[in-house]
Amino acid sequence: MHARTVRGAVRTAAAAAAVTGTLMWAPAATAQPSQPTPSAAPAKTPAADTGSITITKKDTAGDILPGAAFLLLDSAGQEIGRGKTDAQGTLTFPDLPPGVYRLKETASGSPLHEVAADQDVIVTPGATTRLTITDPFKAAKVLLQAKDDKTGKLLTGATVNIGSGDETLLTLTTGAKGTVSGELPVASRKAEFWVRQIKAPKGYDLYKPAKTFAAGPGAPVTVTVTNAKTATTPKPDPSGKPADKPAPTPSTPENKPAHDSSGGTSLAAPGSATPNADPSLPATAAPDEATPKAPEGSLAHTGADATPWLLGVGGLLVAAGSGALIAARRRKPADPVQDSNGETS
Repeated sequence: MHARTVRGAVRTAAAAAAVTGTLMWAPAATAQPSQPTPSAAPAKTPAADTGSITITKKDTAGDILPGAAFLLLDSAGQEIGRGKTDAQGTLTFPDLPPGVYRLKETASGSPLHEVAADQDVIVTPGATTRLTITDPFKAAKVLLQAKDDKTGKLLTGATVNIGSGDETLLTLTTGAKGTVSGELPVASRKAEFWVRQIKAPKGYDLYKPAKTFAAGPGAPVTVTVTNAKTATTPKPDPSGKPADKPAPTPSTPENKPAHDSSGGTSLAAPGSATPNADPSLPATAAPDEATPKAPEGSLAHTGADATPWLLGVGGLLVAAGSGALIAARRRKPADPVQDSNGETS
């Protein structure tokens, strides 16, 4: 049956060809099996002889630091890669041939932190080298000044220690202007510190209380200590005498030598005139005038240096008193004698 159908079709085609003069062959359509679609290329896997470096960035307080920029150099100083830490503070350099690399931090990504120091990193085949890099906080700027507690005058030569806990972090000494600056290491965003004076300025007492103050990374802070002047006491006299006792003043007698017309010097007895003594009369003195009296209103003078002067003055007083007494007796007229009638004879 199938053969007949085929032969009939051939005859029909031949007849048509005879009519048109053109022979056309139209093969019957057949279904072809679909070809498999090529699969996607497999993901590239790291070669077994390469390694990698993974960085985790933190600060001294333990907080992660995103945005820190790093540069990786090979042993010849050629740049191998660069990048920044992500929100988790991590950065990876993959597919690195084994060897020694130089890691440089170019920016901390924070205004409060310094960059870490450069370091060498060793990469081994098929392994990841993991690093935790810590950025230090910027140091606080400290200005120390020492002042007089009364006048406020700035003082030179004051030395203080500044620290935290049991550790001394900074030692400063004020200069000629009474001030000094320094950088104080800071381990957190805000820290407490103490100040102790270990040497006072010359002529001042030591400032003994311990002061405290707060400081932050990169922030300026002023620290002031005050000193009181040292009290002065008078030094003792090596001779044993009080230093403020006035020296004794020699007393001066009331009766001073008087010069007569002949050029000689004589002393008048108290309460009497100065007569011209007769040199022919013997020098005698009344019992009560033999010893000169000390002038009133003066203090007795002590000391070996005044003895000859007192002896000379005493001798002059005795001689003058004797001469005056004798002269007065010679010139005195006889007292008149009155009788019983009151008349003078």
